Amino acid sequence: MHFFPDRPGQVLRRLGRTPLFTTLALITLAVGIGATTLIFSVVDGVLLKPLPYPEPGRLIGVWFSSRVINFKDLNIAPFLYFTIRDQNKTLEDIGAYDGDSLSVTGTGAPEHVRGLDVTEGVLPILGVKPALGRLFTQQDDTAGAPQTVMLSWDYWQKKFGGARSVIGQSITVDGKSREIIGVLPEGFHFLNWEDAALLVPMQWDKSETKLGNFSDEGLARLKPGVTMEQASADLQRLIPIAIRSFPPPEGYSEKLFEDADFRTSLHPLKQDVVGDVGNVLWVLMGSIGMVLLIACANVANLLLVRVEGRRQELAIRSALGAGWRRIASDLLVESVTLTLIGSALGLGLAYAGLRTLVAMAPDLPRIHEIGINLPVLLFTLALAAWTGLLIGLIPVFKFAGRHLNTGLREGGRGQSQSRERHRVRSTLVVVQVALALVLLICSGLMIRTFRALEHVNPGFTAPHMLQTFRIWVPETQIPDKNRDQLIHMDQDMMNRLAALPGVQSLALTSAVPMSGYNSNDLIYAQDRTYREGEIPPIRRFVWVSPGFFQTMGTQLIAGRDFSWEDNYDKLPVAIVSENFAREYWGSAQNALGKRIRTGSADDWRQIAGVVRDLHEDGVEKKAPTTVYWPLMMNNFDTQKERVQRGVAFVIRSNQAGSQAFMNEVRRVVWSVDASLPLADPNTVGYYYSKSMARTSFTLVMLAIAGMMALLLGVVGIYGVISYSVTQRTREIGIRMALGAQRGAILNMFVRDGMLLTAIGAACGLVAAFAAMRLMQALIFGVSPYDPLTYAAFTLGIFITAWVACWLPSRRAAATEPIHALRAD
Repeated sequence: MHFFPDRPGQVLRRLGRTPLFTTLALITLAVGIGATTLIFSVVDGVLLKPLPYPEPGRLIGVWFSSRVINFKDLNIAPFLYFTIRDQNKTLEDIGAYDGDSLSVTGTGAPEHVRGLDVTEGVLPILGVKPALGRLFTQQDDTAGAPQTVMLSWDYWQKKFGGARSVIGQSITVDGKSREIIGVLPEGFHFLNWEDAALLVPMQWDKSETKLGNFSDEGLARLKPGVTMEQASADLQRLIPIAIRSFPPPEGYSEKLFEDADFRTSLHPLKQDVVGDVGNVLWVLMGSIGMVLLIACANVANLLLVRVEGRRQELAIRSALGAGWRRIASDLLVESVTLTLIGSALGLGLAYAGLRTLVAMAPDLPRIHEIGINLPVLLFTLALAAWTGLLIGLIPVFKFAGRHLNTGLREGGRGQSQSRERHRVRSTLVVVQVALALVLLICSGLMIRTFRALEHVNPGFTAPHMLQTFRIWVPETQIPDKNRDQLIHMDQDMMNRLAALPGVQSLALTSAVPMSGYNSNDLIYAQDRTYREGEIPPIRRFVWVSPGFFQTMGTQLIAGRDFSWEDNYDKLPVAIVSENFAREYWGSAQNALGKRIRTGSADDWRQIAGVVRDLHEDGVEKKAPTTVYWPLMMNNFDTQKERVQRGVAFVIRSNQAGSQAFMNEVRRVVWSVDASLPLADPNTVGYYYSKSMARTSFTLVMLAIAGMMALLLGVVGIYGVISYSVTQRTREIGIRMALGAQRGAILNMFVRDGMLLTAIGAACGLVAAFAAMRLMQALIFGVSPYDPLTYAAFTLGIFITAWVACWLPSRRAAATEPIHALRAD
């Protein structure tokens, strides 16, 4: 006689006869597999998939470092770019790029668009083929050459309706007419940068290049067969040559750059694109993997109960000649079929959930590359097969073995077998509780982290009442020789904006806190002696108008604010942050009157005030030591006269953030100059929330995983106690007939359940301690072994477990002895 596994139709009919079991199992599997597939699709799109450029393994990011000035990742500088481009032996090409913000005028209403400044090699390095026209050439990138521009596909469609005749036309960008030479291909995304509407060539002038100016990012393509180590040694060789080939800026010496001890720091370009998001995603992947294991344990418990009910049937089949392999294969086919159906449902949940996750994701890199693709489908299929085998093998080992024929002799009452099977179910519950506690502790630490971040004083108040926007006045509109007109125009706008209803105060700045704009440079203090070769640390620079600190709600600790006279008379004054004052002179009061400058040709500038530290880069990061400068200065950083062309307005108003308010603001600005577009109309609250978005995202995902794990774990405990009550109905009747009190019966079952919970919690605490290495990089302001978090969530899981134990135990205590004795 030949025995083959059940056909799929037979399995489906059998599952259909138990709709409650099938529904519970499918929902559990769909949630577990769907969540795992969802997170894996993100991990695959962000971390595993190669960059979408030809031969991405040869693409590198070019960075530098200096131990002397304590700067880990320095951008590339023009003097290094020219030297490496012309004299390297290991690179096919090198390019430099930087983000820009460009004004487009002359075609309808003025608009501000994202831009990207690139050297001529950047796009060819990435293997870009234009959809229309051509790429930049070395001629386009030469100083003094005719002005050219490339359009993104989307901007071409929106602005020019996709007309092919756009090539050769002109567009006015920042007051200059530029010829459109090409259109980027559809769907092209530059690294992890926000999509730019326009690309313009750098046009660095090699003859005017000086040492310094580490302001742009670099990328390169290695020659075939060249390793990162060989390229690093080659570029390191060129640094001294570069320093000797270009003059230092006025006020600086060549020796200062030699003493800085610059070192090459090359990364795979993918590392630059992905950043540090890998820790977050792997923690989430591990968390969802735990949820899947808990789901598997739950379904395995359901299968154990189901097969327990079929034990006599399986025993009869065994007696009729069905071997162990046949029965085992039948059970495995059923579990795999169940898992495949659950996986199909889970795939649908993952597809639906992916849109929500991507929408709420905090600036996830490579977000355009995340999706349900072939690798994700294969992963889901492999996951389904693994899950089906995992949950199927447990009942196979317990029921398809040599003891199966005891079902005929015992009529389903074998106590030793029942206890053994109960131990298996109890073990699964212990695993569930342990994993659930690990996830709950992780989510608890993220909650504590989020609360700690909320309690960090960012240095400003009521950020959602601070409306910001940026303007840029090109030189073609107000020439450098008339710099003072820039400030007069800005003041005129400020006066008109101040008259708007609801405006409490307003000011100007070069960089809105947490917006990503920053500038850094050296600072010398007059009362300090610097050793031969000693280079002072890099400090943050911000240019602000009078009233900026009052508008932001930033406390002035000592001294005074800037005045407009400081600007118009170009008085040599500065304001420093409190941490700067403490580091140099011990206190804010001691800093007043001290003098600082950035280069030896600069004027010494007296510190007029000290303000509270501002967390410019986000509350999770240390507030930078900052120097604040007036908007207009003489003899500053090699510039005889300096004025801030691009400024951000900061307006404190209870109407901030509303479209109606921005419409009024725009009307006022255009009443002064109708050609000025307004860029980045956001509140400071927007930037504040954005700075915490990754923490919020991690918190939400871990909290969801923890709650799913807790729910599944509680269901598992409830199921075990219910099963125990069912199996011991006759015992309960005998105990009660002999005088046992209902309270004693209830406590007996609750005690059994709580013992399982205690064992699981102990295992979970040990596992949580081991898992905290992965969490250390994600938490802030709380220890990874915080006793309050561990104690609170351990207590929480005991309370929920007690409820899960008490409900079925209460049913057992309410059993009438006569019914219990008849039940078996």
